[in-house]
Amino acid sequence: MAGYNSIARTRSAGILVLASIPSFFTLVSCGHVSAQGSGPAAGLPPAAKVVPFADAALFSVDHPEQYPVATAAEHRALSELVVTGTVTPDVSRQVPVPSLASGRIVEIDARLGDQVRKGQLLFKVRSQDIAGAYANYLQAVKNEELSRMQLDRAKKLFDDGAYPKSQLEIAQNAEDDNAVILNATKEQLALMGVDPDHPTGMVSYYAPVAGTITDQEITKDAAVQSYSIPAPFTISDLSSVWVVCDVYENDLSTVKIGDTADITLNAFPGRVLKGRVSNFLPILDPNIRTGKVRIEVQNPGFMRLGMFVTATFRGQTVEVHTLVPASAIMHLHDRDFVFGPAPGGKFRRVEVVSGDVLNNDTSLQEIKSGLKPGDQVITNALVLDHVLGEKE
Repeated sequence: MAGYNSIARTRSAGILVLASIPSFFTLVSCGHVSAQGSGPAAGLPPAAKVVPFADAALFSVDHPEQYPVATAAEHRALSELVVTGTVTPDVSRQVPVPSLASGRIVEIDARLGDQVRKGQLLFKVRSQDIAGAYANYLQAVKNEELSRMQLDRAKKLFDDGAYPKSQLEIAQNAEDDNAVILNATKEQLALMGVDPDHPTGMVSYYAPVAGTITDQEITKDAAVQSYSIPAPFTISDLSSVWVVCDVYENDLSTVKIGDTADITLNAFPGRVLKGRVSNFLPILDPNIRTGKVRIEVQNPGFMRLGMFVTATFRGQTVEVHTLVPASAIMHLHDRDFVFGPAPGGKFRRVEVVSGDVLNNDTSLQEIKSGLKPGDQVITNALVLDHVLGEKE
């Protein structure tokens, strides 16, 4: 019995402990804790303390009064559209130089990219076509001589009354036919570039115009067909070229034929050329939703076919931009920043989108977004950035 009573007491104590657990959770869940179970001693976490996160764009420096401050001004300018494009030849200024006879290239006297003058020798072709054309020419010459002699005899006999008029007419018709055939064979030789009085199996081809060779399709000892496409050489006049730009569909309405555009080449960023919109291609690229806009530009001599360019169209709508000293803008990893004063003698770095440098004052530059007129900026961003770098 003593063992039984011991087991009974143990079970009763276990029941009391388990019975006390729900009351504990009930008190905690309801938010009421007795005096005996309150505070850290009861195992509860302390109250949360909020620490404000530091602004990474906010800096403090010693003697902030040493850095001059300028106030951003307002600048009104016409709206602009900036697009990219490539330099292409003006097809109306391109002249193909075909081979007039089939044969084999035996000599090339010009190369792709060469500047050539009108009448300069380009290449030579040895052709069998000339032999057949010249044989036809010689045959036509003899036939015409014979028919002319027969016509002269018929006229003399007709004048003496020994020849009927019908025979005279037959002789005249034969002479006329042979004269036509002779002119045709002579013209055929001329089309091949051969002088009938100095026949040869070699045909020389000369530049019909002055310009630059922009395409070459032949090599020495290569075979060539008469009037084959593409032509052995193409000569282009590059004094005026085209700039073909891609303009998004939503912006096409802002560009008109006759509008002017500022052209900047990636290879020569410091030089700005003037162009004029001459045409819109009637096809829209279905993949990127852009239309081709053609701009005619006078080539000062350094534009090369295939060069990438940036074209800026000036519209008729006036836009308000922010104007700051050019030295206030810091370029870092393809992004632009300015520094502005903040309360407590601190400075704040602000990301902006910069615009053009004013043509009449290169010390001033536009800010398209990120800053508004009346805001203050540090006039020399590089000096302040250098100081901040040393502190870090």
